[in-house]
Amino acid sequence: MPRLKPFHTRGVCEAGCDEAGRGCLAGPVVAAAVILPADFDHPLLNDSKQLSEAQREKLRPIIEQYALSWAVSFTGPREIEAINILHASILGMHRALDQLKIRPDELLIDGNRFKPYRDIPHHCIIKGDSIYRSIAAASILAKTHRDEWMMRLHDEFPSYNWKKNKGYPTNAHRDAIRQQGVCEHHRMTFALLRDEKNIK
Repeated sequence: MPRLKPFHTRGVCEAGCDEAGRGCLAGPVVAAAVILPADFDHPLLNDSKQLSEAQREKLRPIIEQYALSWAVSFTGPREIEAINILHASILGMHRALDQLKIRPDELLIDGNRFKPYRDIPHHCIIKGDSIYRSIAAASILAKTHRDEWMMRLHDEFPSYNWKKNKGYPTNAHRDAIRQQGVCEHHRMTFALLRDEKNIK
């Protein structure tokens, strides 16, 4: 398998950005920003969706230890409802960038939409998490921090089985909403039960 690229622009400090949880029915969207050393690599490093849960959990502390700077941010259901999931995802990336201890020279953004952050040039890269190391690292941190959060929420609301579905729109999750109704962590502007109405 081809290795991920170490950089987009040689000789500049790049921060990779990605998010997790855009398609979920419940919980926050979590964004991450990561600046890696130029020589950082790991044989498992890849888009988080291509990794097992065990592989992601193995990589998370390695990325957090060796990154020059990293940060995650949480944007909750009420904010998602107020500004929509795309804008909430971008806001989350901006918040993660705000926390970096190093100011990057360029930003590598997973996907095709972004709003300029301060005066830092950015590059939107479709499937960037399977191309560049820093975006892949950000995808892993966003996913593992979000999964950890949903596992904690599961302890409060076990009927939705978030420890398994992490808030994604599985049939079992929708069945639980149908039977139990919604809770404070659901995104009410999403099609929680597809075309069904009067969700309480």
